[in-house]
Amino acid sequence: MKWTFLFLLSGSVFAQDFSNIQIERAAAGLAFTEGPVWSRENYLIFSDIPNDKLMKLIPGEGKAAVRENSNGATGNTFDAQGRLYTCESRTRRVVRQDKKGRVEILAERWEGKRFNAPNDIVVRHDGEIYFTDPAFGYQQDTRELDFYGVFHIGRKGELAIVAKPKGRPNGIALSPNGRILYVTNSDEHNIRAYDLDKNGEPSNERIVIAGIEGVPDGMRVDEKGNLYVAASGIAIYTPEGKLLANLPMGETPSNCAFGDPDFQALYITARRSVYRIRMPIKGSVQY
Repeated sequence: MKWTFLFLLSGSVFAQDFSNIQIERAAAGLAFTEGPVWSRENYLIFSDIPNDKLMKLIPGEGKAAVRENSNGATGNTFDAQGRLYTCESRTRRVVRQDKKGRVEILAERWEGKRFNAPNDIVVRHDGEIYFTDPAFGYQQDTRELDFYGVFHIGRKGELAIVAKPKGRPNGIALSPNGRILYVTNSDEHNIRAYDLDKNGEPSNERIVIAGIEGVPDGMRVDEKGNLYVAASGIAIYTPEGKLLANLPMGETPSNCAFGDPDFQALYITARRSVYRIRMPIKGSVQY
């Protein structure tokens, strides 16, 4: 089923017309979807959290579970080798699965204490890994850490802290050149940015977008560096923080990811459904 909407831009950044966007429901009958990521083998991976499943969606063919008992899988991403990274909120760890299905634990503790509940993750093209560790709902009752964190796993497996924000960090993404790390903060309704050097070390923390309407969750970046933020709808901002558009959704979105073979479709996880929008611009390949 498809719906057509008219969206107004506050500026002309897209080469194509951004009006008459069609939103298609690509998958339905789910419980609460999160963590979409597109595989170079031309399918979408996403999490169905209450059903504890990792799902696979092949456009035109439908959805199927690829991992039962997913340990509360939330955020997902791939690396340049096609390995799948997943934040497991129930086991409070970050894992990596190779193409043969073997799962490796990358991180589960900081200074001997278990993480709160890893939520979202991104891998730079050179293998540097970044993930958020907030705590929502019942997760607050079992916390061992006395802070919410943004973490960095280096190429040799070393774990370091990027930031300890007062509010809960949630979505995470990289600029197209991999030199800027973006993190949404659900409590503060903003997005922070960090400059990254060639070793993946962060510096120059700053707020680039403030006053986001709704609760900012997951996000992605297009090839021009514009940010797509799942909040009350899908809010689109320039890298400088100027609001370009807000795409309203029938269901509150949790996250989004560019996909399709040409990387010109935006897949949106939103409560019980996954939606697809063909876009006038390509997404940035983050892995």
